[in-house]
Amino acid sequence: MTSQTTVKTPSQGPGGPQGQGSPGAPGKGLRGHPWLTLFAVAVGVMMVALDGTIVAIANPAIQRDLNASLADVQWITNGYLLALAVALITAGKLGDRFGHRQTFLIGIAGFAGASAAIGMSDSIALVIAFRVLQGLFGALLMPAALGLLRATFPAEKLNMAIGIWGMVIGASTAGGPILGGVLVEHVSWQSVFFINVPVGVVALVLGVLILRDHRAENAPRSFDVVGILLLSGAMGSLVFGLIKAGESWGWGGRNTWLCMLGAVVLFALFAVWETKVKEPLIPLGMFRSVPLSAGVVLMVLMAFAFMGGLFFVTFYLQGVKGLSPVDSGLHLLPLTAMMIVSSPLAGALITKFGPRVPLVGGMVCTAAAMFGMITLTSGTGTLAMSLWFALLGLGLAPVMVGATEVIVGNAPLELSGVAGGLQQAAMQVGGALGTAVLGAVMSSKVSAEFAGNWKAAGIPVPPDPRLEEAAEFGMVPSELAKAPGMTPDMADRIGGVIHDTFMSGMGMAFTVAGLVAVVAALVATLTKRGENAEAGAGAAHI
Repeated sequence: MTSQTTVKTPSQGPGGPQGQGSPGAPGKGLRGHPWLTLFAVAVGVMMVALDGTIVAIANPAIQRDLNASLADVQWITNGYLLALAVALITAGKLGDRFGHRQTFLIGIAGFAGASAAIGMSDSIALVIAFRVLQGLFGALLMPAALGLLRATFPAEKLNMAIGIWGMVIGASTAGGPILGGVLVEHVSWQSVFFINVPVGVVALVLGVLILRDHRAENAPRSFDVVGILLLSGAMGSLVFGLIKAGESWGWGGRNTWLCMLGAVVLFALFAVWETKVKEPLIPLGMFRSVPLSAGVVLMVLMAFAFMGGLFFVTFYLQGVKGLSPVDSGLHLLPLTAMMIVSSPLAGALITKFGPRVPLVGGMVCTAAAMFGMITLTSGTGTLAMSLWFALLGLGLAPVMVGATEVIVGNAPLELSGVAGGLQQAAMQVGGALGTAVLGAVMSSKVSAEFAGNWKAAGIPVPPDPRLEEAAEFGMVPSELAKAPGMTPDMADRIGGVIHDTFMSGMGMAFTVAGLVAVVAALVATLTKRGENAEAGAGAAHI
Protein backbone atom coordinates (compact mmCIF):
# COMPACT_ATOMS: atom_id res chain seq x y z
CA MET A 1 0.00 0.00 0.00
CA THR A 2 1.41 3.34 -1.00
CA SER A 3 0.66 6.61 0.72
CA GLN A 4 1.23 10.22 -0.19
CA THR A 5 2.48 12.64 2.45
CA THR A 6 1.35 16.21 2.77
CA VAL A 7 3.39 18.52 4.96
CA LYS A 8 1.09 21.03 6.58
CA THR A 9 1.99 24.68 6.75
CA PRO A 10 0.85 26.00 10.06
CA SER A 11 3.71 28.43 10.36
CA GLN A 12 6.99 29.48 8.91
CA GLY A 13 10.07 28.57 10.86
CA PRO A 14 13.72 29.40 10.49
CA GLY A 15 13.91 27.08 7.52
CA GLY A 16 11.34 29.01 5.51
CA PRO A 17 7.81 28.11 4.44
CA GLN A 18 6.74 24.53 4.84
CA GLY A 19 4.97 23.33 1.78
CA GLN A 20 3.86 20.04 0.41
CA GLY A 21 6.44 17.39 -0.15
CA SER A 22 7.22 13.72 -0.16
CA PRO A 23 9.06 11.78 2.48
CA GLY A 24 12.65 12.87 2.57
CA ALA A 25 12.08 16.23 0.92
CA PRO A 26 14.14 18.70 2.96
CA GLY A 27 13.03 22.20 3.69
CA LYS A 28 15.25 25.23 3.21
CA GLY A 29 18.06 25.66 5.71
CA LEU A 30 17.82 23.64 8.89
CA ARG A 31 14.11 22.93 8.85
CA GLY A 32 13.24 19.44 7.69
CA HIS A 33 16.72 18.30 6.64
CA PRO A 34 16.65 14.48 7.03
CA TRP A 35 20.02 14.00 8.72
CA LEU A 36 19.54 17.00 10.98
CA THR A 37 16.08 15.65 11.82
CA LEU A 38 17.72 12.36 12.78
CA PHE A 39 20.16 14.28 14.99
CA ALA A 40 17.39 16.26 16.72
CA VAL A 41 15.26 13.17 17.26
CA ALA A 42 18.23 11.18 18.53
CA VAL A 43 19.07 13.78 21.19
CA GLY A 44 15.52 13.57 22.51
CA VAL A 45 15.44 9.79 22.49
CA MET A 46 18.90 9.79 24.09
CA MET A 47 17.35 11.35 27.18
CA VAL A 48 14.94 8.45 27.55
CA ALA A 49 17.62 5.81 26.88
CA LEU A 50 19.98 7.49 29.33
CA ASP A 51 17.24 7.52 31.94
CA GLY A 52 16.64 3.79 31.68
CA THR A 53 20.14 2.60 32.53
CA ILE A 54 20.83 5.38 35.02
CA VAL A 55 17.75 4.37 37.00
CA ALA A 56 18.84 0.71 36.96
CA ILE A 57 22.18 1.69 38.53
CA ALA A 58 20.46 4.01 41.02
CA ASN A 59 17.90 1.44 42.22
CA PRO A 60 20.07 0.01 45.04
CA ALA A 61 20.82 3.53 46.33
CA ILE A 62 17.14 4.50 46.17
CA GLN A 63 16.24 1.30 48.01
CA ARG A 64 18.67 2.07 50.83
CA ASP A 65 17.97 5.81 51.09
CA LEU A 66 14.18 5.57 51.06
CA ASN A 67 14.00 2.23 52.91
CA ALA A 68 12.09 0.68 50.02
CA SER A 69 11.07 -2.96 49.63
CA LEU A 70 11.75 -5.08 46.55
CA ALA A 71 8.17 -4.40 45.44
CA ASP A 72 8.74 -0.64 45.83
CA VAL A 73 11.90 -0.77 43.73
CA GLN A 74 10.13 -2.84 41.08
CA TRP A 75 7.39 -0.19 40.95
CA ILE A 76 9.98 2.47 40.08
CA THR A 77 10.34 0.53 36.84
CA ASN A 78 6.86 -0.93 36.60
CA GLY A 79 4.99 2.35 37.17
CA TYR A 80 6.92 3.81 34.27
CA LEU A 81 6.25 0.77 32.09
CA LEU A 82 2.56 0.73 32.98
CA ALA A 83 2.10 4.38 31.96
CA LEU A 84 3.97 3.80 28.71
CA ALA A 85 2.06 0.64 27.85
CA VAL A 86 -1.33 2.27 28.45
CA ALA A 87 -0.60 5.53 26.59
CA LEU A 88 1.72 4.68 23.69
CA ILE A 89 -0.77 3.77 20.98
CA THR A 90 -3.04 6.70 21.84
CA ALA A 91 0.03 8.95 21.81
CA GLY A 92 0.93 7.64 18.35
CA LYS A 93 -2.58 8.51 17.16
CA LEU A 94 -2.16 12.02 18.60
CA GLY A 95 0.98 12.39 16.50
CA ASP A 96 -0.80 11.19 13.37
CA ARG A 97 -3.62 13.65 14.01
CA PHE A 98 -1.84 16.78 15.26
CA GLY A 99 1.66 16.24 13.90
CA HIS A 100 4.63 14.31 15.24
CA ARG A 101 6.68 17.47 15.75
CA GLN A 102 4.22 18.90 18.26
CA THR A 103 3.82 15.69 20.25
CA PHE A 104 7.59 15.14 20.24
CA LEU A 105 8.27 18.60 21.68
CA ILE A 106 5.56 18.25 24.35
CA GLY A 107 6.97 14.85 25.27
CA ILE A 108 10.48 16.26 25.64
CA ALA A 109 9.37 19.15 27.86
CA GLY A 110 7.16 16.95 30.05
CA PHE A 111 9.76 14.20 30.41
CA ALA A 112 12.41 16.67 31.57
CA GLY A 113 9.97 18.32 33.99
CA ALA A 114 8.91 14.98 35.49
CA SER A 115 12.58 14.03 35.89
CA ALA A 116 13.21 17.21 37.89
CA ALA A 117 10.19 16.40 40.09
CA ILE A 118 11.56 12.91 40.82
CA GLY A 119 14.88 14.42 41.85
CA MET A 120 13.09 16.64 44.37
CA SER A 121 11.02 13.79 45.85
CA ASP A 122 11.71 12.62 49.39
CA SER A 123 9.55 9.48 49.52
CA ILE A 124 9.29 6.32 47.48
CA ALA A 125 5.60 7.07 46.80
CA LEU A 126 6.46 10.38 45.12
CA VAL A 127 9.27 8.79 43.12
CA ILE A 128 6.85 6.18 41.78
CA ALA A 129 4.12 8.77 41.09
CA PHE A 130 6.43 11.01 39.06
CA ARG A 131 7.86 7.99 37.25
CA VAL A 132 4.31 7.30 36.07
CA LEU A 133 4.08 10.90 34.84
CA GLN A 134 7.45 10.51 33.18
CA GLY A 135 6.11 7.44 31.40
CA LEU A 136 3.10 9.35 30.06
CA PHE A 137 5.32 12.01 28.51
CA GLY A 138 7.71 9.35 27.24
CA ALA A 139 4.71 7.81 25.48
CA LEU A 140 4.27 11.04 23.51
CA LEU A 141 7.94 11.19 22.61
CA MET A 142 8.82 7.71 21.35
CA PRO A 143 6.19 7.06 18.61
CA ALA A 144 6.63 10.64 17.40
CA ALA A 145 10.37 10.02 16.95
CA LEU A 146 9.74 7.01 14.70
CA GLY A 147 6.97 8.86 12.87
CA LEU A 148 9.33 11.74 12.09
CA LEU A 149 11.99 9.35 10.77
CA ARG A 150 9.48 7.41 8.66
CA ALA A 151 8.08 10.62 7.15
CA THR A 152 11.47 12.29 6.56
CA PHE A 153 13.60 9.49 5.11
CA PRO A 154 12.94 7.67 1.82
CA ALA A 155 12.47 3.92 2.22
CA GLU A 156 15.90 3.01 0.84
CA LYS A 157 17.58 4.98 3.64
CA LEU A 158 15.13 4.27 6.46
CA ASN A 159 16.92 1.16 7.75
CA MET A 160 20.21 3.04 7.94
CA ALA A 161 18.52 5.92 9.76
CA ILE A 162 16.94 3.52 12.27
CA GLY A 163 20.32 1.81 12.64
CA ILE A 164 22.00 5.11 13.54
CA TRP A 165 19.08 5.90 15.82
CA GLY A 166 19.68 2.55 17.51
CA MET A 167 23.39 3.34 17.79
CA VAL A 168 22.57 6.56 19.64
CA ILE A 169 20.31 4.61 21.99
CA GLY A 170 23.13 2.13 22.51
CA ALA A 171 25.63 4.92 23.19
CA SER A 172 23.24 6.51 25.68
CA THR A 173 22.64 3.15 27.30
CA ALA A 174 26.41 2.64 27.49
CA GLY A 175 26.98 6.06 29.05
CA GLY A 176 24.07 5.70 31.46
CA PRO A 177 25.59 3.17 33.88
CA ILE A 178 28.93 5.00 34.00
CA LEU A 179 27.43 8.47 34.35
CA GLY A 180 24.85 7.12 36.77
CA GLY A 181 27.54 5.40 38.82
CA VAL A 182 29.60 8.60 39.06
CA LEU A 183 26.56 10.64 40.04
CA VAL A 184 25.26 8.14 42.60
CA GLU A 185 28.68 7.62 44.14
CA HIS A 186 29.87 11.24 44.23
CA VAL A 187 26.65 13.32 44.22
CA SER A 188 23.35 11.57 44.99
CA TRP A 189 20.77 9.31 43.40
CA GLN A 190 18.60 12.40 42.82
CA SER A 191 21.20 13.78 40.41
CA VAL A 192 20.61 10.92 37.96
CA PHE A 193 17.18 12.43 37.31
CA PHE A 194 18.30 16.06 37.32
CA ILE A 195 20.70 15.24 34.45
CA ASN A 196 17.68 14.91 32.16
CA VAL A 197 16.88 18.60 32.52
CA PRO A 198 19.83 20.05 30.53
CA VAL A 199 19.56 17.22 27.97
CA GLY A 200 15.86 17.99 27.61
CA VAL A 201 16.53 21.72 27.09
CA VAL A 202 19.03 20.96 24.31
CA ALA A 203 16.60 18.51 22.67
CA LEU A 204 13.77 21.04 22.87
CA VAL A 205 15.81 23.81 21.25
CA LEU A 206 16.99 21.50 18.45
CA GLY A 207 13.45 20.27 17.89
CA VAL A 208 12.04 23.78 17.60
CA LEU A 209 14.74 24.81 15.10
CA ILE A 210 15.02 21.64 12.98
CA LEU A 211 11.94 19.42 13.05
CA ARG A 212 9.38 19.82 10.30
CA ASP A 213 5.75 18.88 10.75
CA HIS A 214 4.87 15.92 8.53
CA ARG A 215 1.30 14.70 8.28
CA ALA A 216 -0.21 12.26 5.83
CA GLU A 217 -3.03 13.86 3.81
CA ASN A 218 -5.34 10.95 4.61
CA ALA A 219 -4.50 10.87 8.32
CA PRO A 220 -7.57 10.52 10.56
CA ARG A 221 -9.28 13.75 11.61
CA SER A 222 -11.37 12.44 14.50
CA PHE A 223 -10.68 10.47 17.65
CA ASP A 224 -11.99 7.06 18.54
CA VAL A 225 -12.66 7.98 22.17
CA VAL A 226 -14.42 4.70 22.99
CA GLY A 227 -11.54 2.78 21.42
CA ILE A 228 -9.01 4.77 23.48
CA LEU A 229 -10.89 4.00 26.70
CA LEU A 230 -11.29 0.29 25.90
CA LEU A 231 -7.65 -0.18 24.84
CA SER A 232 -6.30 1.83 27.77
CA GLY A 233 -8.43 -0.20 30.18
CA ALA A 234 -7.33 -3.47 28.60
CA MET A 235 -3.63 -2.58 28.61
CA GLY A 236 -3.84 -1.21 32.13
CA SER A 237 -5.61 -4.30 33.44
CA LEU A 238 -3.12 -6.61 31.72
CA VAL A 239 0.08 -4.87 32.84
CA PHE A 240 -1.18 -4.09 36.35
CA GLY A 241 -2.27 -7.70 36.81
CA LEU A 242 1.12 -8.96 35.63
CA ILE A 243 2.95 -6.63 38.00
CA LYS A 244 0.82 -7.47 41.04
CA ALA A 245 0.91 -11.20 40.29
CA GLY A 246 4.68 -11.20 40.50
CA GLU A 247 4.69 -8.81 43.45
CA SER A 248 2.10 -10.05 45.94
CA TRP A 249 -1.08 -11.58 44.47
CA GLY A 250 0.51 -14.72 43.08
CA TRP A 251 -0.24 -16.28 39.69
CA GLY A 252 -3.15 -18.29 41.04
CA GLY A 253 -4.64 -15.45 43.08
CA ARG A 254 -8.23 -14.33 42.55
CA ASN A 255 -7.28 -10.72 41.85
CA THR A 256 -4.72 -11.81 39.25
CA TRP A 257 -7.36 -13.83 37.41
CA LEU A 258 -9.86 -10.98 37.64
CA CYS A 259 -7.34 -8.60 36.04
CA MET A 260 -6.50 -11.10 33.30
CA LEU A 261 -10.18 -11.80 32.62
CA GLY A 262 -10.91 -8.08 32.58
CA ALA A 263 -8.11 -7.56 30.06
CA VAL A 264 -9.43 -10.32 27.79
CA VAL A 265 -12.98 -8.92 27.90
CA LEU A 266 -11.83 -5.35 27.21
CA PHE A 267 -9.56 -6.47 24.36
CA ALA A 268 -12.48 -8.40 22.84
CA LEU A 269 -14.80 -5.39 23.14
CA PHE A 270 -12.09 -3.20 21.63
CA ALA A 271 -11.70 -5.55 18.66
CA VAL A 272 -15.47 -5.58 18.03
CA TRP A 273 -15.71 -1.80 18.36
CA GLU A 274 -12.81 -1.20 15.96
CA THR A 275 -14.67 -3.05 13.20
CA LYS A 276 -17.67 -0.69 13.54
CA VAL A 277 -16.18 2.77 14.07
CA LYS A 278 -15.51 4.97 11.02
CA GLU A 279 -11.95 5.98 11.99
CA PRO A 280 -10.62 3.29 14.37
CA LEU A 281 -7.76 3.83 16.80
CA ILE A 282 -6.01 0.76 15.35
CA PRO A 283 -7.28 -0.49 12.00
CA LEU A 284 -7.29 -4.22 12.66
CA GLY A 285 -6.47 -4.81 9.01
CA MET A 286 -2.88 -3.93 9.94
CA PHE A 287 -2.60 -7.33 11.60
CA ARG A 288 -3.42 -9.14 8.37
CA SER A 289 0.26 -8.52 7.71
CA VAL A 290 1.98 -11.59 9.14
CA PRO A 291 5.39 -9.83 9.27
CA LEU A 292 3.92 -6.87 11.20
CA SER A 293 2.19 -9.20 13.68
CA ALA A 294 5.37 -11.28 14.03
CA GLY A 295 7.35 -8.08 14.65
CA VAL A 296 5.01 -7.09 17.48
CA VAL A 297 5.27 -10.52 19.12
CA LEU A 298 9.05 -10.47 18.65
CA MET A 299 9.32 -7.11 20.45
CA VAL A 300 7.30 -8.48 23.38
CA LEU A 301 9.50 -11.56 23.71
CA MET A 302 12.78 -9.66 23.26
CA ALA A 303 11.83 -7.11 25.92
CA PHE A 304 10.70 -9.92 28.25
CA ALA A 305 14.12 -11.54 28.13
CA PHE A 306 16.24 -8.38 28.12
CA MET A 307 14.48 -6.01 30.51
CA GLY A 308 13.47 -8.78 32.89
CA GLY A 309 17.01 -10.13 33.04
CA LEU A 310 18.76 -6.74 33.30
CA PHE A 311 16.78 -5.95 36.47
CA PHE A 312 18.75 -8.60 38.37
CA VAL A 313 22.15 -7.92 36.82
CA THR A 314 22.62 -4.60 38.63
CA PHE A 315 21.86 -6.23 41.98
CA TYR A 316 24.26 -9.08 41.13
CA LEU A 317 27.05 -6.63 40.39
CA GLN A 318 26.53 -4.39 43.42
CA GLY A 319 25.24 -6.99 45.90
CA VAL A 320 27.00 -10.29 45.16
CA LYS A 321 30.14 -8.87 43.53
CA GLY A 322 30.29 -5.91 45.90
CA LEU A 323 31.07 -3.41 43.14
CA SER A 324 30.53 0.32 43.46
CA PRO A 325 27.95 1.99 41.21
CA VAL A 326 30.75 3.27 38.94
CA ASP A 327 32.35 -0.15 38.64
CA SER A 328 28.94 -1.69 37.99
CA GLY A 329 28.46 0.70 35.08
CA LEU A 330 31.89 -0.14 33.70
CA HIS A 331 31.16 -3.85 33.87
CA LEU A 332 27.99 -3.33 31.81
CA LEU A 333 29.93 -1.42 29.17
CA PRO A 334 30.59 -4.50 26.96
CA LEU A 335 26.82 -4.97 26.60
CA THR A 336 26.04 -1.43 25.58
CA ALA A 337 29.26 -0.84 23.64
CA MET A 338 28.41 -3.86 21.48
CA MET A 339 25.01 -2.32 20.80
CA ILE A 340 26.75 0.86 19.61
CA VAL A 341 28.96 -1.06 17.22
CA SER A 342 26.40 -3.50 15.88
CA SER A 343 23.32 -1.24 15.50
CA PRO A 344 24.44 0.57 12.30
CA LEU A 345 25.89 -2.69 10.97
CA ALA A 346 22.54 -4.36 11.61
CA GLY A 347 20.82 -1.53 9.72
CA ALA A 348 23.14 -2.06 6.72
CA LEU A 349 22.66 -5.86 6.78
CA ILE A 350 18.89 -5.54 7.00
CA THR A 351 18.87 -3.06 4.11
CA LYS A 352 20.88 -5.46 1.94
CA PHE A 353 19.53 -8.88 2.92
CA GLY A 354 16.21 -8.19 4.66
CA PRO A 355 15.43 -8.53 8.35
CA ARG A 356 14.78 -12.27 8.74
CA VAL A 357 18.32 -13.65 9.06
CA PRO A 358 19.66 -10.81 11.28
CA LEU A 359 16.60 -11.10 13.55
CA VAL A 360 16.89 -14.87 13.93
CA GLY A 361 20.64 -14.59 14.52
CA GLY A 362 20.12 -11.81 17.05
CA MET A 363 17.68 -13.82 19.14
CA VAL A 364 19.92 -16.90 18.99
CA CYS A 365 22.77 -14.76 20.38
CA THR A 366 20.42 -13.38 23.05
CA ALA A 367 19.37 -16.89 24.07
CA ALA A 368 23.00 -18.03 24.23
CA ALA A 369 23.87 -15.04 26.42
CA MET A 370 20.98 -15.73 28.80
CA PHE A 371 21.93 -19.38 29.16
CA GLY A 372 25.57 -18.34 29.57
CA MET A 373 24.72 -15.99 32.44
CA ILE A 374 23.33 -18.97 34.37
CA THR A 375 26.99 -19.87 34.97
CA LEU A 376 27.73 -16.59 36.79
CA THR A 377 28.82 -17.02 40.41
CA SER A 378 30.17 -14.76 43.14
CA GLY A 379 33.64 -15.68 41.94
CA THR A 380 33.13 -15.14 38.20
CA GLY A 381 35.87 -12.96 36.71
CA THR A 382 35.47 -9.81 34.66
CA LEU A 383 36.45 -11.49 31.37
CA ALA A 384 33.75 -14.17 31.65
CA MET A 385 31.09 -11.62 32.61
CA SER A 386 32.13 -9.34 29.74
CA LEU A 387 31.82 -12.21 27.25
CA TRP A 388 28.17 -12.85 28.11
CA PHE A 389 27.29 -9.16 28.36
CA ALA A 390 28.89 -8.47 24.95
CA LEU A 391 27.07 -11.41 23.36
CA LEU A 392 23.79 -10.07 24.74
CA GLY A 393 24.48 -6.63 23.20
CA LEU A 394 25.37 -8.24 19.89
CA GLY A 395 22.06 -10.10 19.89
CA LEU A 396 19.87 -7.18 20.91
CA ALA A 397 21.03 -4.65 18.30
CA PRO A 398 19.63 -6.33 15.15
CA VAL A 399 16.36 -7.04 16.97
CA MET A 400 15.96 -3.41 18.07
CA VAL A 401 16.61 -2.16 14.55
CA GLY A 402 14.99 -4.96 12.55
CA ALA A 403 11.76 -5.40 14.52
CA THR A 404 11.23 -1.64 14.46
CA GLU A 405 11.59 -1.57 10.68
CA VAL A 406 9.32 -4.61 10.27
CA ILE A 407 6.50 -3.01 12.30
CA VAL A 408 6.78 0.58 11.07
CA GLY A 409 7.73 -0.41 7.53
CA ASN A 410 4.75 -2.74 7.08
CA ALA A 411 2.25 -0.10 8.23
CA PRO A 412 0.73 2.55 5.92
CA LEU A 413 2.51 5.90 6.13
CA GLU A 414 -0.59 7.64 7.53
CA LEU A 415 -0.49 5.17 10.44
CA SER A 416 3.23 5.52 11.18
CA GLY A 417 2.49 7.06 14.57
CA VAL A 418 0.16 4.22 15.51
CA ALA A 419 2.76 1.71 14.29
CA GLY A 420 5.46 3.45 16.32
CA GLY A 421 3.18 3.38 19.36
CA LEU A 422 2.43 -0.30 18.73
CA GLN A 423 6.15 -1.08 18.55
CA GLN A 424 6.88 0.74 21.79
CA ALA A 425 3.78 -0.65 23.53
CA ALA A 426 4.90 -4.18 22.64
CA MET A 427 8.29 -3.44 24.14
CA GLN A 428 6.85 -2.02 27.36
CA VAL A 429 4.34 -4.86 27.80
CA GLY A 430 7.19 -7.31 27.26
CA GLY A 431 9.34 -5.47 29.79
CA ALA A 432 6.57 -5.42 32.38
CA LEU A 433 5.82 -9.09 31.71
CA GLY A 434 9.50 -10.01 32.02
CA THR A 435 10.01 -8.05 35.23
CA ALA A 436 6.86 -9.52 36.78
CA VAL A 437 7.36 -13.14 35.70
CA LEU A 438 11.10 -13.27 36.37
CA GLY A 439 10.56 -11.44 39.66
CA ALA A 440 8.04 -14.11 40.64
CA VAL A 441 10.47 -16.85 39.58
CA MET A 442 13.18 -15.22 41.70
CA SER A 443 10.92 -14.83 44.76
CA SER A 444 9.60 -18.38 44.60
CA LYS A 445 13.10 -19.82 44.22
CA VAL A 446 14.39 -17.76 47.15
CA SER A 447 11.44 -18.83 49.31
CA ALA A 448 11.98 -22.47 48.40
CA GLU A 449 15.72 -22.55 49.11
CA PHE A 450 16.51 -19.95 51.77
CA ALA A 451 15.60 -22.05 54.82
CA GLY A 452 17.45 -25.09 53.46
CA ASN A 453 20.56 -23.05 52.66
CA TRP A 454 20.40 -21.48 56.13
CA LYS A 455 20.27 -24.90 57.77
CA ALA A 456 23.04 -26.30 55.55
CA ALA A 457 25.29 -23.40 56.57
CA GLY A 458 25.00 -24.56 60.20
CA ILE A 459 23.80 -21.21 61.52
CA PRO A 460 22.56 -21.80 65.09
CA VAL A 461 19.81 -19.14 65.17
CA PRO A 462 16.44 -19.27 63.30
CA PRO A 463 16.38 -17.50 59.89
CA ASP A 464 15.20 -13.89 59.99
CA PRO A 465 12.47 -13.08 57.39
CA ARG A 466 14.23 -9.76 56.73
CA LEU A 467 17.33 -11.65 55.63
CA GLU A 468 15.22 -13.75 53.25
CA GLU A 469 14.01 -10.48 51.70
CA ALA A 470 17.64 -9.36 51.47
CA ALA A 471 18.34 -12.53 49.48
CA GLU A 472 15.92 -11.30 46.79
CA PHE A 473 18.30 -8.35 46.29
CA GLY A 474 21.48 -10.36 46.83
CA MET A 475 22.63 -7.61 49.19
CA VAL A 476 23.89 -8.29 52.72
CA PRO A 477 22.52 -5.63 55.11
CA SER A 478 25.29 -3.30 56.27
CA GLU A 479 24.08 -3.48 59.87
CA LEU A 480 24.40 -7.29 59.98
CA ALA A 481 27.97 -7.26 61.34
CA LYS A 482 26.90 -4.96 64.19
CA ALA A 483 24.00 -7.13 65.35
CA PRO A 484 24.19 -8.28 69.03
CA GLY A 485 26.12 -11.52 69.39
CA MET A 486 27.19 -11.53 65.74
CA THR A 487 30.66 -13.01 65.14
CA PRO A 488 32.67 -12.48 61.93
CA ASP A 489 32.33 -16.18 61.09
CA MET A 490 28.53 -16.13 61.48
CA ALA A 491 28.27 -12.91 59.46
CA ASP A 492 30.27 -14.54 56.64
CA ARG A 493 28.04 -17.63 56.68
CA ILE A 494 24.86 -15.54 56.61
CA GLY A 495 26.28 -13.46 53.74
CA GLY A 496 27.07 -16.67 51.89
CA VAL A 497 23.49 -17.91 52.32
CA ILE A 498 22.11 -14.61 50.99
CA HIS A 499 24.40 -14.64 47.96
CA ASP A 500 23.98 -18.35 47.17
CA THR A 501 20.18 -18.13 47.40
CA PHE A 502 20.13 -15.02 45.20
CA MET A 503 22.37 -16.69 42.60
CA SER A 504 20.10 -19.73 42.49
CA GLY A 505 17.05 -17.53 41.90
CA MET A 506 18.84 -15.46 39.27
CA GLY A 507 19.95 -18.62 37.47
CA MET A 508 16.34 -19.82 37.28
CA ALA A 509 15.24 -16.42 35.99
CA PHE A 510 17.88 -16.47 33.26
CA THR A 511 16.81 -20.01 32.28
CA VAL A 512 13.25 -18.78 31.68
CA ALA A 513 14.56 -15.71 29.81
CA GLY A 514 16.71 -17.94 27.58
CA LEU A 515 13.77 -20.18 26.70
CA VAL A 516 11.70 -17.11 25.80
CA ALA A 517 14.54 -15.93 23.54
CA VAL A 518 14.49 -19.30 21.74
CA VAL A 519 10.77 -18.89 21.06
CA ALA A 520 11.49 -15.36 19.79
CA ALA A 521 14.04 -16.76 17.32
CA LEU A 522 11.32 -19.01 15.89
CA VAL A 523 8.91 -16.05 15.61
CA ALA A 524 11.60 -14.07 13.78
CA THR A 525 11.45 -16.53 10.88
CA LEU A 526 8.03 -15.04 9.98
CA THR A 527 9.36 -11.51 9.42
CA LYS A 528 10.21 -9.85 6.13
CA ARG A 529 10.98 -6.43 4.69
CA GLY A 530 8.28 -3.76 4.95
CA GLU A 531 5.59 -4.11 2.30
CA ASN A 532 5.45 -0.33 2.00
CA ALA A 533 9.09 0.10 1.06
CA GLU A 534 7.94 1.62 -2.20
CA ALA A 535 6.31 4.47 -0.24
CA GLY A 536 9.57 6.33 -0.27
CA ALA A 537 10.24 5.80 -3.97
CA GLY A 538 10.68 9.04 -5.78
CA ALA A 539 11.54 10.94 -2.62
CA ALA A 540 14.02 13.74 -2.89
CA HIS A 541 17.64 12.68 -2.80
CA ILE A 542 19.31 13.09 0.58
